[in-house]
Amino acid sequence: MFKDKIVWITGASSGIGESLAVQVANEGGKVVLSARNESKLQELKEKLQNSDDHLVVTLDLEQSGNFEELVKQVKDHFGRIDYLFNNGGMSQRSEVHETSLVIDRRIMEINYFGNIALAKAILPVFREQKSGHYLIISSIAGKFGFFLRSAYSASKHALHGFYESLMLEEEKNGIKVTIACPGKINTEISVNAISVSGEKHGIMDHNQETGMSAEECARQLLKAVRKNKKEVLIGNREIKAVTIKRFFPKLFWKIIRKQPAT
Repeated sequence: MFKDKIVWITGASSGIGESLAVQVANEGGKVVLSARNESKLQELKEKLQNSDDHLVVTLDLEQSGNFEELVKQVKDHFGRIDYLFNNGGMSQRSEVHETSLVIDRRIMEINYFGNIALAKAILPVFREQKSGHYLIISSIAGKFGFFLRSAYSASKHALHGFYESLMLEEEKNGIKVTIACPGKINTEISVNAISVSGEKHGIMDHNQETGMSAEECARQLLKAVRKNKKEVLIGNREIKAVTIKRFFPKLFWKIIRKQPAT
């Protein structure tokens, strides 16, 4: 499905994004690798199958003013864009009462405004082509709130509202949307999470350490895209909480308050 397709991946320098890049390249796709760390992206590019087919485009989701220029750069290079895998983002580890509004705004800027800014910049390309597919990496925290995640959870909830609306509006133009909600995945998202001080949390949480591998998560994400799923839950036992909340809300709140925050 991805052979000779142009697949733009944000947050490609590590974790789920890196695994997506490897698997798409192995299928013959041409990958646009984006993140802030250019050296890591270049290292990954050289490791990918058919490395000359891929393109590094450094991008900071917190600084979205140049996204239209970056889209033009990619379009000029490849002639089209088939997929945007909007994976980049930042998590959080702090309680509401101690979290400054500065941190709330920063997380929203990266996870929501930066995310949709790139989606909007690419949208004219998709509309002109009458085709295009967004894969949006939300989170299980986009389905319910959780300890130490108020701003992170809010930013992921916001993505659902935006992309469900876009999905309905652009279906007539051949544009597709898949919203993915990973649960506990073994990446460094907790290490890089922002703490109450505004610095990195710096700790690999138990939930991440014992979670599903990034490689398996990426495999399931690509499967969901192939099947044109509108939403997919990815993880182990923890994703059952979404169903429990929907059908047995009293039981959900009894269970969730006993879960460890990290």
